[in-house]
Amino acid sequence: MTDQAQELRNLIKHQGALQGEKSTRIITITSGKGGVGKSNFTLNFALALQNKGFKVLIFDADIGLANIDVLMGITSKYSLYHLLKRERTVWDIINTGPQGLQFIAGGSGFNDLIRLSEEQLDYFADQVNQLNGHVDFILFDTGAGLSKETLKFILAAQETIVVTTPEPTSITDAYAIIKMVHSMDHNVNFRLVVNRVLDWKEGRQTADKISMVAKQFMNLDIPTIGYVWDDAAVSRAVRKQVPFMLAFPESSAAKSLGHLTNDFLANQMPAETQSASVKGFLNRMVRLLKQ
Repeated sequence: MTDQAQELRNLIKHQGALQGEKSTRIITITSGKGGVGKSNFTLNFALALQNKGFKVLIFDADIGLANIDVLMGITSKYSLYHLLKRERTVWDIINTGPQGLQFIAGGSGFNDLIRLSEEQLDYFADQVNQLNGHVDFILFDTGAGLSKETLKFILAAQETIVVTTPEPTSITDAYAIIKMVHSMDHNVNFRLVVNRVLDWKEGRQTADKISMVAKQFMNLDIPTIGYVWDDAAVSRAVRKQVPFMLAFPESSAAKSLGHLTNDFLANQMPAETQSASVKGFLNRMVRLLKQ
């Protein structure tokens, strides 16, 4: 599987270079377990990227627990479900949140995605491929844990941010999902975010626990993007249904996420390791779903 996936990535990258297409960078954001603040991180990270001048779209791919729209207090009129039923185009299902942030609600759509026929999968890919070049980043907020759907999103995107916390169970589960994906494809690139840390020292110690074990047992380097401070402002923002980057921009959580975003942009992965546009992601995704 690894060799075939690498051949496909090389082919897609070569075709994109020949066509001179502008690529949209695909990043999956996942966690080993629920309750670590993954979706909240995704939402506020997207806003932090937009504050730096980038256009971002969130694709809520959390099967059964899609809640990006809830975190913003927005009722989505259309979701992926309507696209898969061919009732709406991909442009129709793009919703707009605060500060013009674009997002696609998942709803029950991803349950249907797993059961699509080959023809329907090709239609889905054709529609979503139109987003290439529309934004700079598409962030896929995946489900937590080791579901087969989450694994396929990670394998297709090739670039994954794993969100964990200092809790021992969160650390163990984060390592488990990294180990599982790495066993399936060595070319997936992981980076780590430690959420809800009390201070820099706790964040560093948590990241080191995962990175040291990954290096020892898989010879895998996992860079850490940064840490987000544990802050009561985050839960207050959730209750208000307003992202904490907007509700409490001077909070320690917002400031630490701003620093994290700066580090993320300053330490970009080499171009050859990034996903080769929306088309590349979709080709891999459709191929994995057809298996």
